[in-house]
Amino acid sequence: MPAIDVLIRNGRVIDGTGNPWTYADVALSGDRIAEIAPPGSIPVEGVGEVVDAQGMVVCPGFIDIQSHSGLRLLVDGRSLSKITQGVTTEIMGEAWTPAPAGGRYPDPMEKPFFPIDLPEWRERARGWTHFRDWLEATAANGVSPNIGSFLGGGSLRQFGKGMDLGPANAEELTVMRRTMAAAMEDGAFGVAYALIYAPDAYAATDEIAEVCKVVAEYGGVYITHMRSESDDILTALDEAIEIGRRSGAAVEIYHLKVCGEENWPKMQQVIARINAARAEGIDITTDQYPYIASGTELSACLPSWASAGGKFFENLRDPEMRAKIRAEALHPTGGWEAQVTTAGPEQVMPVGFEKPENKQYAGKRLSEIAAMRGQEWVDAVIDLHISEGQRPFTIYFKMSEENIRLQLRQPWNKISTDSWGIDPLWAAEDGLTHPRAYGTYPRVLGKYVREEGVIPLEEAIRKMTSAVATRLSLGERGLLQRGHFADVVIFDPETIGDRATFEDPHQLSVGVRDVWINGERVLRNAEHTGALPGRVVDGPGRR
Repeated sequence: MPAIDVLIRNGRVIDGTGNPWTYADVALSGDRIAEIAPPGSIPVEGVGEVVDAQGMVVCPGFIDIQSHSGLRLLVDGRSLSKITQGVTTEIMGEAWTPAPAGGRYPDPMEKPFFPIDLPEWRERARGWTHFRDWLEATAANGVSPNIGSFLGGGSLRQFGKGMDLGPANAEELTVMRRTMAAAMEDGAFGVAYALIYAPDAYAATDEIAEVCKVVAEYGGVYITHMRSESDDILTALDEAIEIGRRSGAAVEIYHLKVCGEENWPKMQQVIARINAARAEGIDITTDQYPYIASGTELSACLPSWASAGGKFFENLRDPEMRAKIRAEALHPTGGWEAQVTTAGPEQVMPVGFEKPENKQYAGKRLSEIAAMRGQEWVDAVIDLHISEGQRPFTIYFKMSEENIRLQLRQPWNKISTDSWGIDPLWAAEDGLTHPRAYGTYPRVLGKYVREEGVIPLEEAIRKMTSAVATRLSLGERGLLQRGHFADVVIFDPETIGDRATFEDPHQLSVGVRDVWINGERVLRNAEHTGALPGRVVDGPGRR
């Protein structure tokens, strides 16, 4: 056995497989797990540090398959709100990635999916002509978690076709397929479309299937925010299954949910269709976050075609286009996910205002904001976008607790945050945000495991670790196993829990005591050490 740097003793070891916990010693050497051994069988002589985990759980680090930390990590590589949840690897890429730049996508930092002002990185991003350039630059800048990504489907379409409506022609599709192949060889885990946003929403099933054939050639995954999570969810799910059937790519559904009270019973049908597809041989799985509200842009209240040609704000200012957008928002004719129709303005809570004159509206419901302004809700949405010049982050209260519990019980469902890492010290700058950024994993382990007994502790940890690693073909992570990378978490099963709320989100979770990433201590007694040992992790096509 190599020299032992860290020996963790007396803890209940949950290895990530779903097997029952057992008492064992866990030895770390360099960046690897040197041994998992019976209690007391490893001598302490010569060990660099002995860590007492009495009363604690020792488990693999959590892998977040839906992270949006890509730009945040360039500002602060610690990812504090994620590390304090036990997250050791963040996988990004939904809809948008800042690389590769080129084609009709020369300035990928011009309109990132979740805007953040990084002028010092914009020029550098224009030189990220390979998908991997961005990841390597981020890691070189210093990050605590391991990082990897899918290729954003919207970025891919912009590379080949810009923001234009309509199907890709043969030449444009060839560019997309070639770009997809290059990204897979650069380490992308697959392609990630968010089909309610422009320009992803402009891509037809045939186009996505052709791109996913390339993904399948490299053993990658088609991961999707489906076209609908409400009225048309079954049709949207059928499309995802059909893309998997036609392309041969594995399919992952981002943040599985059914929105709108009248649609909640459809979750049973969703589960039945996924089970039927799996019985047919379609490799489809899902993930979720444990909250009854989603979070995205306020612009999701308006039709996706309002962004055609990259002219969203210009279209809102044009009287003729405004009238068309307004009419479609109030009386949707289909083809896009009408957020207010399924929730009502009283269930929509914008929080991401930047202009001082608009901050008074943060945390109020859209119905209240409209009343304060003496407007109909749609006019308030349009005028606030014009005033802000950006797309304010917004929370939509549209899901049910019963479905959250039902989804957690499905063996093919995993856990994800759909958020970025934050430091509470940024609260004044960031304003309100979704509590999932701070509380996702501890909420599952505290509320749904310890308090409600929805699933066993071992199964919850499997959904956070090895199930994700397996889906991503991410070798040597996600398990406490000899020879695997030393991504290790120690937490107190009696106290772990979330504190962040929708009204007061900037609160770190509690209960995670210690975290190692690649063998380096990143969290000690619930305090970040400042260590930045994160590395780029690769998908199956990396060459």
